Amino acid sequence: MGARFFGEFMGTAVLILLGDGVVANVLLKGSKAEGAGWLAIAAGWAFAVVFGVFTAVACGSPDAHLNPAVTLGMAIISGDFAKLFPFFAAQLLGAIVGAILVWLHFLPHWRQTEDPSLKLGCFSTSPAIWNFPANLLSEIIGTFVLVAGVAAILSKKVAPMGPTAGLGPYLIGVLVWAIGLSLGGTTGYAINPARDLGPRIAHSFLPLGKKAGSGWNYALVPIVGPLAGAALAGLFVRLVHF
Repeated sequence: MGARFFGEFMGTAVLILLGDGVVANVLLKGSKAEGAGWLAIAAGWAFAVVFGVFTAVACGSPDAHLNPAVTLGMAIISGDFAKLFPFFAAQLLGAIVGAILVWLHFLPHWRQTEDPSLKLGCFSTSPAIWNFPANLLSEIIGTFVLVAGVAAILSKKVAPMGPTAGLGPYLIGVLVWAIGLSLGGTTGYAINPARDLGPRIAHSFLPLGKKAGSGWNYALVPIVGPLAGAALAGLFVRLVHF
């Protein structure tokens, strides 16, 4: 389990470094990519998933979940819950480290950026329109699509259609890209409790110049929503026998 723990830690750190990195690139003052917009963010997160997966595999985790929701969904599908808590811990720690690396990389830009909400947005998600039930539902639907989509990509029924094993990381990146483009505008598509909670924790203690709170009044949505969506997706996959 040690190698898998390290792989999940490293893969999630890379995921957050590149994923939160593209958000910081677009939002922070003085960045040459400032204002590049949602398409850049969605693409950056998709590529972050691809290279996070490869990093996780290379560092010892062939599962390469990088996401507690995916770990939960796959545990429900397989009936094996042994990896649940070790992977959760590795992913959360990796997310915190990845967020710290984003802070270091953009070090001069935090004080140049006066709006505290932009700084928080580089670390964690927030809703476009505050509506707790609707926000929760958005995260449930987005994560359901993620987990069910991953299961479909890796399904033995899909394998005869082409070399899905080799293309798996790329196809999952495309899936995350599609979720961001199609479903992400409501809540920022956390679809990953570690992706939101780890950087939110980092935001709470990092020196960023002028900053407000870390949005803990919203933090439950990107934790509970993805876990609920993943659980539903896992049950669905078991029911239809992907």
